[in-house]
Parts: sequence; structure tokens; C-alpha cells
Amino acid sequence: MVEFEFDVDWARAAWIAFGAVLVAALLVVGYAFVGTFVFGLFIYYATRRLYRRVRRRIGPPSVAAAASLLLLALPALALLTYTLVVAVSQLSAFAEGLNGASDQLQPLLDLVGPYAGEATGFPDPATVLTGIGAGTISTTLESAAGYLAVLGVGLLHLFVMLALAFYLLRDGPRFNRWLRNFTDQRGVLDQYLREVDRSLDKVFYGNILNAIITGIVGAITFSLLQYAAPTEAVAIPYPALVGLLTGVASLIPVVGMKLVYVPLAIYMAIRGVMTGEGLWFVGMFALVAFVIVDTIPDLLVRPYVSGGTLHTGALMFAYILGPLIWGWYGIFLGPMLLVLVVHFARIVAPELLSHEPIRPYAVDPGVLGPGETDGPADATGAGTAPDGSGETSPDR
Repeated sequence: MVEFEFDVDWARAAWIAFGAVLVAALLVVGYAFVGTFVFGLFIYYATRRLYRRVRRRIGPPSVAAAASLLLLALPALALLTYTLVVAVSQLSAFAEGLNGASDQLQPLLDLVGPYAGEATGFPDPATVLTGIGAGTISTTLESAAGYLAVLGVGLLHLFVMLALAFYLLRDGPRFNRWLRNFTDQRGVLDQYLREVDRSLDKVFYGNILNAIITGIVGAITFSLLQYAAPTEAVAIPYPALVGLLTGVASLIPVVGMKLVYVPLAIYMAIRGVMTGEGLWFVGMFALVAFVIVDTIPDLLVRPYVSGGTLHTGALMFAYILGPLIWGWYGIFLGPMLLVLVVHFARIVAPELLSHEPIRPYAVDPGVLGPGETDGPADATGAGTAPDGSGETSPDR
């Protein structure tokens, strides 16, 4: 009979089990706040370029990070929140308009319904007024408590987003160096993180930030243009909502925004022809939409967007499928997963499938010409810092 002896390091096994429990707890927390963390990561990438400029003029990293968030993130979030509130109110008005007159009469029918079958005359007015007053007060208090709870939860999520962006701005290089402790300085993890960082910077700072700016500009522009409408027939239907949809459509390459304002301009032109007036306003709307909403934001934002290796079609599907799968934060999480998958398939998967040691691409320094560096070039063509941040200073 063969006896097997197992040499188990129980102390090490206990630590591994404890670490697995901690990782599971972190995964549970991350899953519960995945939308908050993803949006906080977006705020970080949207603010990082401004932080680098502020950091050159303000010494302490904490002050520079806080100033960057105050200068860019908080005003942008406030303007975005206002635009969303206006758009949601107009969407609610549009939905109520579709319900028709029957929905407008429904509250009256609900009030009369309990007494419609009574054959003994009207009930005691004091009883009815007491019941209605008590119900109204109770409903009002419940609604107020519900709104306060929603507001509190929203403020908590906003605090977590801004805190995450703040610490990533301040301690990003330190966290990057901690990750590189799992491999060598020239290891594949360093290259993988660097490429992922570049692509996320392009996706978050470039495409999504451009969509948000376009949506805000469109909502404000169309709302102001609405005051110049000569008649109700050619007025812009729900201008803030249309502007926000224009920003969302800008994620679709080439023809995105035109899918919103061109059909709307045709619809307004048809109504103008039927009424015989207001065609000049339709032409003004089309011109303003093309110049101010479609062209100017693209010209101001796109020059700051660095190049990337992501396929345009794949990125478009990530924008479309992300919200369908995960909800509102899917527009950020979808492209993030695409970036992780693409660079894993490009850098790591070939070596894994060929059963070869994983080695990053490297260049022999002896073959470099004068002024060349062996690190990947950033958007300006200069060498990238070891932390992948694009800065050469060891202390940000």
C-alpha cells in the first residue's frame, strides 16, 4: 500500500485563504459601486491633462489635484446635471403629451370612482376633506423623504467619484509603481498598463468628453434658439432633449450628430411649408446646428485627442452595447473593457498561445540614433516617463 505524504505550509495556506476572502470582499464592494468607480475613473482622465498643467505652477500635488477638480470637474458636473434635469423634464412632458386626454381625466375618475356606486347621496363632506387632507400630508411627507434619500445617495456617490479622481491624480504614479512590483521594470505588465493608459486617455478624454461637451452645447444652443422661433409650428420640439441626444449621437463616427438634427430640420421644414411661414427659422436652425453644435466642439476638442490603436467600429459597438448591458455607466464600462481586451490580445495572448516566455517589445539602445528614446512616444513624440504619465519629472 502506497502512502502519500503532503507537506503543507498551513501558515501560508491560512494567509492565502485570508487574502482570498479580502479579494472577494473587494469584488463585492466594487460590484455594488461599479458605476461610481467607472465614472470616477472618467473624471480622472478628463481632468488629468489640466492637472499636469496646474502641477507645473502649484507645488503640492494635493493642492494641484483639488484645484484641477474645482476648475474643471465640478463646473462640468454641475452643468451636466442641470442639462440632464432639463432634458428629463422635457422628456416627461413629451411622454405626458402622448398619453392623451384620457390620462388627464384619470385622476378625476379615480376621485369620483369610490362614490359613483353609492345610491344614498353624497358622503359627509367633513369625512371626505379629512381623508383627503390626511392622505395629501402623508403622501407629501413620503415624497419628501424619498427625494431626500435619493439626494443623499446621489451626493454620496458624487463624493466617492471626486475622491477617487483626486487620489488617482495625486497618487497615480505611486499606484503604478506598486503594480510594477509584481514584475520587472521592463516587464510585460509595464507595457500593458502603459498601452491601456494611453487608450483610456483617448477614449475618456477624447470621445466621451467630446460627446458630453457637444450635448451641453447643443442643449444650451437649441434652448436659446427656441426664443427666436416665429411660430409654434416651426419651433424646436424639446430643445434641451434634442441637444442632449445630439451629444450622444456624436459617439457614432462621421454621421452621428447629423442623424439627429438633419431629420429634425426636415420635419420642421415640412411643418413650415404646410403653414407657409417660418422657413427662415428652419434654415437658421440647420446652420446653427451645423456650425455651433457639430463643427465648433469637434474643432476645439479633437486637437487634444491623441492617436490610438482601437478600431473605430469596435469602439462604436462598445458605446452601443455597453449601456444596453450595464445601464447608464455602460457607456464608460464598455469602452474600458474593449481597451483591456484589445491590448491583452495584442501584447499577452500571442506569447500565451505559442507557449513562449512573455517578453515585451524592446529595442537595443546601441541601435538608437541621437535624441531617440527606447520608450513609447507620447502624443507629442517625446519619450514617456516610466509611470506612463507622459511626464519626465519623478515627482508629480
